[in-house]
Amino acid sequence: MAFSTASTEEYLNHLQTKGFYFHEDSLGFIEFGRRYTETSDALVNMAIEVTLKAQLQFDGSFFIAILEMLKENKISSKKEAYKLFRNKKIL
Repeated sequence: MAFSTASTEEYLNHLQTKGFYFHEDSLGFIEFGRRYTETSDALVNMAIEVTLKAQLQFDGSFFIAILEMLKENKISSKKEAYKLFRNKKIL
């Protein structure tokens, strides 16, 4: 599933096929984060991916912090995002 082309709903469905399930509160954090940061589905998807990789589960506050970091740094590609996360020692 491509980072930049899938809607967040499609991405979450894809993750469910891989065994990741999101509780109602997690879905609420995802929707809140999208509205709070006014970011694209691509950045929301990236924040979900990084949250799961770094925390091994969905952590709402970590997700929001990652989403804010992506927006603040004007990240527009997966390559840029991973470079940022390596520099910040998140991944």
